[in-house]
Amino acid sequence: MDPELEELAKECGVALFARGWTMAAAESCTGGWICQAMTAVPGSSKWFDCGFVTYTNVAKQTLLGVGPRTLREHGAVSEATVREMAAGALVRSGASIAVAVSGIAGPDGGTEEKPVGTVWFAWAVREGGNYSRRCYFSGDRTAVRRQTVVEALQEITRLSAMDATGK
Repeated sequence: MDPELEELAKECGVALFARGWTMAAAESCTGGWICQAMTAVPGSSKWFDCGFVTYTNVAKQTLLGVGPRTLREHGAVSEATVREMAAGALVRSGASIAVAVSGIAGPDGGTEEKPVGTVWFAWAVREGGNYSRRCYFSGDRTAVRRQTVVEALQEITRLSAMDATGK
């Protein structure tokens, strides 16, 4: 495994475990890479609950409960979709926190509105809160996907380390 991702996954696991949390991932453009990074760490069953690889719109609807109207009006790569993906992952798991990602990794598929490298993220916390962010990554398909994994895990680590007051 990539040493940087391995270290990041370990840090994420430590933060989750310290909080008494487990995580779930709802992945589209990363195709399970977030789950792979987390479960490559020995002992990950202490902080990793499950993952959903929902590459198609039908899978997003069936496995995570994303609304057909959301997909029709906003598209798969949108804030509305990833928020529903993250919320659906929490409902369908025992996790304390879920991350959802959907993006355009390339080399094609981009538009003027959503160029290659556009990735939407959402993190849903069972205790309350659903946060989202859009990032634009550069590089080839592998680079975009890897940067997506890094961003997802860094934010889970940050959210897991926050205390109840949000600090």
